[in-house]
Order: sequence, then structure tokens, then C-alpha cells
Amino acid sequence: MHRKFVAEGSVSRFPLRNRSTEMWGVFFLALLTLALLSPTAWAKGNMDIGSENSTPAEVTRSNTMKDTLQIKGPFGNLSAEMLFPQGFDREKDQCEMVILMHGFLGSKKAVPISFLSRFFIENGYAVLRFDFNGYGKSEGAQIANTVPGMIQDAMAVWTYASTLPYVNRIILLGHSQGGVVAGMLAGRLEKAGTPPAALIQLAPASVLKEYASQGRFLSVHCDPVNPPDSINVYGFKMGRDYILTAQTLPIEEESAWYTGPVCLLHGTMDRIVPLSCSERYNQIYQNSEFHRIRGTDHLFLFHRRTVRQLILDFIVSANTP
Repeated sequence: MHRKFVAEGSVSRFPLRNRSTEMWGVFFLALLTLALLSPTAWAKGNMDIGSENSTPAEVTRSNTMKDTLQIKGPFGNLSAEMLFPQGFDREKDQCEMVILMHGFLGSKKAVPISFLSRFFIENGYAVLRFDFNGYGKSEGAQIANTVPGMIQDAMAVWTYASTLPYVNRIILLGHSQGGVVAGMLAGRLEKAGTPPAALIQLAPASVLKEYASQGRFLSVHCDPVNPPDSINVYGFKMGRDYILTAQTLPIEEESAWYTGPVCLLHGTMDRIVPLSCSERYNQIYQNSEFHRIRGTDHLFLFHRRTVRQLILDFIVSANTP
């Protein structure tokens, strides 16, 4: 069993400059969070901070090494993009692909998915990112969205990526709620005999099961035993089925089926998902490493350089026999 734990403050290559810098960072994060949680900051219930320019919905192949496509999912078409390293030739070259999964109220172009996408292609990896059903430009009703349904979405994307002749390894990466989906998908793929090459989870929100049992979603509350048909969570229309199915999710049980290499990253300033979620994941996996990122938040707005380097080091080591 291999497990590596990096304690708070041990990532010292990119330390906080001083206490003043840290306090200004907290102040900035508070202002940004208030702005983002304003109802006017949402479009179709999606937080799209740091997003890139929108692209056409139809399948296209551009000169900028980006394909836009629709992947058939169980609840309608999933809006997706494939990004490739500069100069990659699909007819001649082979690549590793990273499937990126966004979090609750996020999208395929929201932070941290946006900056991670650029990082991967700059380092020679292909990227496949998508909107879950009911999010962004994907089909499906928000009110019908559930975590089990998103796992089915992710399986459809995995199946598509597995058919690409130029892809030789697939890595799963999920942020927040997307981290829960990525972990459970990895476990199911392991059971099926087709595990991903590696798994990366950023602030995985396994606490969503507890929140659903309490009827608490950010600042919105409801009766968890008999929830209403829907509740409005900052513009996102969360349905009754989401609340009820989340209460019984076998998050740890299924995620623990995965025996491959896992990298867990969590910010010590995260006020959305407690650090204990990543600590618990680190305990259930057989081959995991866990990094506390001192001074960063749930969206990894700070110390991105540290985050990128840790991910790159992990992928390289996971690919070493």
C-alpha cells in the first residue's frame, strides 16, 4: 500500500509572501464569493467564472486544436470540447487524455476546469471536458439532475473517449461534486475491468451526502425527509430526486473499489467542502497521495502554480512503471 500525505504548509516552493498578502487574499475571496453568489451572476444556474469565449454547439474542428461536439448521454446530448496540444496529429500521434468534470453550479469552462485545461494541453495532454446534464449547454432538465445521473453522463463520456484511436491512456479528474462523480466512476470502471490510468480529485465533495440528509445546500434549507419538488440554490433548480438519492449514495464504498493511483488536493481555506472529505478519501484508497494546499480556497483561485506542479508530478509518477 502506498499512501503519501503532505501536511499543511509543507508545499514550500510557492509560500505565501506574508501575512498581509494572506489577509488581502481572504478579503478578495470574500468579495468574489459574494459577487458569484448573487442571482445575477448565474446563467442557467451555472457559475462560469474565468470562462473562455463560447463556441458553437455543433461539432466543429478548428485550427486551434479544439473540437466541439455533442456526446449522446442518457438524458440528452452532452455539450463537450476536446482540446489538443499544439501540433498534435490525430492520424499519426498518440496521447494521454484527461477527462475533466466540473462541480455543483459549475460548467466545463468554469474555474478550476478552465485553467487546468490550458495547463494540460500546454504539457502535452489532450483534454475532454463536458457539461453534466442540466448544466451549461448540455440537454436535460435541471430539476431532473442527480448524482447517479451524472455518473451515467460521465460513463457515456468515458465510453466515447475509449473509442478514440489516438488515445492510449485516460485519466479522470473531478472538482468538488465532480470529484465525487469521478471517484465513483473510477470504482465502477475498476469493477468492470477497465480502470482509468489515474484519478485526480480536487476538494471532492463527499459531504453532499451529509448535506442532503440535513436538507442543507449552501444557505438554502428544506425538509430532507419530505423535500419539495424543487428548491432554488442560487439559480439552480435542484429537484426532489437529487436530494433523496444523494442521501443514500455509496460514495466511499464504490470509490474504494478503485485500486489505481489517486491524487487528492484540498485548500486549507475551503469554506464549502471540509478538508476532512479529502482526509477520508485518503484513508479508503489503497494507492493515494493527499496534498493540503495552504492558503487556497474551494476554487483553487490561489497558488495555482503549486496545484499544477503537484498534478504534473503525480501524473508523471503514475505513468512510471
